[in-house]
Formats: sequence, C-alpha cells, structure tokens
Amino acid sequence: MAQLQRIMILLARSHEFPNGSVHHGYELVAPLNGAGKIDLEAWKANREKCTVRRFWADEDEQQGFLRHRQGGPGGATWIFDYDATVSDDDEAGFRLGDHVWAPGEYVSIKDEDEVMHTFRVASVDPA
Repeated sequence: MAQLQRIMILLARSHEFPNGSVHHGYELVAPLNGAGKIDLEAWKANREKCTVRRFWADEDEQQGFLRHRQGGPGGATWIFDYDATVSDDDEAGFRLGDHVWAPGEYVSIKDEDEVMHTFRVASVDPA
C-alpha cells in the first residue's frame, strides 16, 4: 500500500554548481509504493495532499501541487503546478513515475524556462 512521503531533492553537480547546491531544490509530498515509485492510484485519492515547494537561492519560494497529465513519454507526465489557471509556470519531470525515490537516486526536472536540471534525492520521510 502506498504511503505519502515527504521527499527532498537538491540540485546535483553541474557545470554551474560543481558540488551541487543545498540552496536549489524541491520538497514534495507524494505517495510511494513498496518499490519506491509514485503510485498513480494513491495520488488520485490524495491529490490535494500532494504538494511541492520550490526553493531557488534568493528567489521567492513557490508553493504548488504535484499533478499528473496525459501525454508525454509513456502516455503521461508528472508536473509541478504552481498556478492552476496558467500552464507556463509548470515544471515537468522526466519520467518521474519510472524513478525510484530513494536517497542518492537522481531525477531530472525541466523548469518553466525549459531548462533541464538534475537533482539528487536527499531524503524520503513519512509525511
């Protein structure tokens, strides 16, 4: 049975940040199944509890929701949605439903400017 987990992901090493960055990342709440993957059916039952907080150095924090949309690789895309009335603020994950969300694993998120960033899962704890 999937349980809601609080997941912290931090910017991984990159050209701009050779050591990664604890000041750039996301904290999200998502239901993970026993294999550590996002559980779509549990998300449907808990979608308003599935939140995301974006923190990016000196920029204002953004609060939003983890959303599932049709289309994209595999027939669906997980996004971070900060304003339901517009779509240009959405940030899409690269195959987030296929990833194991465990400390040390990596995920990629495309920001609102269409720039892909790689993040390392820093922690996964019960929400």
